[in-house]
Amino acid sequence: MLVIGTCPWDISVMLQVRIHGRGGQGVVTAAEMLSIAAFEEGKHAQAIPSFGSERMGAPVVAYVRIDDVPIELNEPVMNPDVLVVQDPTLLQAVDVFSGLADDGFVLINTRRAIADLRIEDLVERLPPGHVATVPATGLALQYLGRSTPNTALLGALVALTNVIALQSVTEAINEKFVGELAARNIEVAQRAHDAARAGQSRRS
Repeated sequence: MLVIGTCPWDISVMLQVRIHGRGGQGVVTAAEMLSIAAFEEGKHAQAIPSFGSERMGAPVVAYVRIDDVPIELNEPVMNPDVLVVQDPTLLQAVDVFSGLADDGFVLINTRRAIADLRIEDLVERLPPGHVATVPATGLALQYLGRSTPNTALLGALVALTNVIALQSVTEAINEKFVGELAARNIEVAQRAHDAARAGQSRRS
């Protein structure tokens, strides 16, 4: 079950996103698609790929900035407003929450309940509803036949922050993939987005 916050992001302030995952999970591709989606809406955006090893299974980080004005920064995001954790095993292996804003959002790929993730200090520090989970790997396996969770997480992310429209994510997916693969990734993003919206309605 997806649990998600209800507060949209104010794009009058630059949005900084950090995506944590492992090699082979499409972390860099997720960052690129999010920036493309922002461009589709006339926003300024940048995607910065991770530095270091991207071998299969190794920790990988990518960064995205979105703003209504030109972005002059060109460096890793150290103080993110939004964190996306594509692999929950990283919660105990890497300090993924480092620098997170006090009113930031966290989206974690897991079927487990937040109470089972041993992140009580984080949940207590952030405003209610700002820590969310979505079974992105399960959705990817169901609709893609593989365990790449990135497009599902993008669908849930835009529902969480309301910073861009799902249609823009769809257009970004169509730029990255073609044919049946694009259609299936769009379906995954839509399913995760709809689940997020349903979660918001239950909490309101």
